[in-house]
Amino acid sequence: MRQPVQELIERYQNNLYAIAFNICKNQADAEDVVQDTLIQYYTTSKDFEDEQHIRAWLIRIVINKAKNTTLAFWRRNRRSLEDYIETLTFENPESENLFEEVLKLPEKYRIVIYLFYYEDYSVREIADILKLSESNVKTRLSRGRSLLKTALKEEWENDE
Repeated sequence: MRQPVQELIERYQNNLYAIAFNICKNQADAEDVVQDTLIQYYTTSKDFEDEQHIRAWLIRIVINKAKNTTLAFWRRNRRSLEDYIETLTFENPESENLFEEVLKLPEKYRIVIYLFYYEDYSVREIADILKLSESNVKTRLSRGRSLLKTALKEEWENDE
């Protein structure tokens, strides 16, 4: 017995997602696990006895894939941002403070500031990497610098 994938999605997607989320504790990973499970069903040549067999098979696969995701090397060895910063070496405390302030910026500014100042990419290269116009990259750099200036000024005034 085989059922169309669309029917299985309508019938079991929420249950499979709940199981995956329960194990992964992460929305993106749970969604990936459910998608991988449905792809595996679609590509398998296995014949199922009845709908209960299909359901049990899907649940078993989603559990196994979710466990594999949580045991993945990158997930086990992931560090918090604070731990990562501790491993970096800076020339002086000001450089470290600056880097921490860069990390506090909104993502769209943080990325261009990081690529420009820490990775030494040109505006044109950043535009190509991020699929933005050069003027947009320049605007983000300018706004990011302005936010950094404000943050560092406040920090400097608080130190006095």
